[in-house]
Amino acid sequence: MHFIDELTLHLKAGRGGDGVVRWLHEKFKEYSGPSGGDGGRGGNVIIRAVRNTFLLAKYAHVKEIFAQNGEPGAIQSMKGKNGDDLILDLPIGSVITNIETGDIWKLDTEGQEIEILRGGRGGFGNEHFKASTNVKPMESTPGREGLSGDFFIEVEIIASAGLIGLPNAGKTSLLNSLTNASAKIGAYQFTTLEPNLGDLYGHILADIPGLIEGASEGKGLGHKFLRHIKRTKMLVHCISAENEDLTATYETVRKELAAFDESLLEKDEIIVVTKSDILGLEATEKLVKKVKAWKGKKVFILSIYDLDALKKFSDDLVKMLK
Repeated sequence: MHFIDELTLHLKAGRGGDGVVRWLHEKFKEYSGPSGGDGGRGGNVIIRAVRNTFLLAKYAHVKEIFAQNGEPGAIQSMKGKNGDDLILDLPIGSVITNIETGDIWKLDTEGQEIEILRGGRGGFGNEHFKASTNVKPMESTPGREGLSGDFFIEVEIIASAGLIGLPNAGKTSLLNSLTNASAKIGAYQFTTLEPNLGDLYGHILADIPGLIEGASEGKGLGHKFLRHIKRTKMLVHCISAENEDLTATYETVRKELAAFDESLLEKDEIIVVTKSDILGLEATEKLVKKVKAWKGKKVFILSIYDLDALKKFSDDLVKMLK
């Protein structure tokens, strides 16, 4: 399914049902008294977190969604039926913003429910107005409109590990090799225009679109992908052995992370030098030993063609993610 990580929807809670004017009809007494019931409440709009990262695609061609209106009151003081609530399922990690008011809600745990719009109150039937001075009330009131608004919804992926790095660092190829994700790859920048996801023994891996210098200022794919990194547990920093200066490549990405949000630098990070088959394993190992910026961090040298190395890395990564 196509991954969509942001969209805007117009949501409206249900209108309350109208109160009605009705009368008791008894033998030999046609109008015994008022018996018009109140209208039912309009349905609320509730957002609910579910474990389906691709769910926004369901609403891609939807402009507005309405909760059910309440039903009008009835005879014999019967209240109208309340409108059904609109329960809008959204992926865990969704951030919902009311564009007009600026109110923000976040869905962090599966099954979490939040009411964001209240349905309109039902109107009063004529029985409500009965009094000693008003024994035959003709009054009733209409139901109230439910609240409505335009909402911007964006998904910040909650993944166990985020694969980061410059364009063509081999992130997508690594994701495909580890998880059989079948994501698109190519020999040009920004093959990945949206995060790809894969499952590694129950751990979600997210291939974050390629960083470039200035990404924190909106260049390249800019903030569109940087926000996804915030919700990952660990960073897997991929650097291609094709780069002559591995230190400069590493620091370029780290600089952009810090410019966007310094807390990203505090996440657990491992280094994966990819495409070792291009230089050869021995030459790649010599190149890696020159890098002082990685002191104290785990460094893996990989080629997607070295199945044994990939298997060992996969096992090690699973252990680190537990």
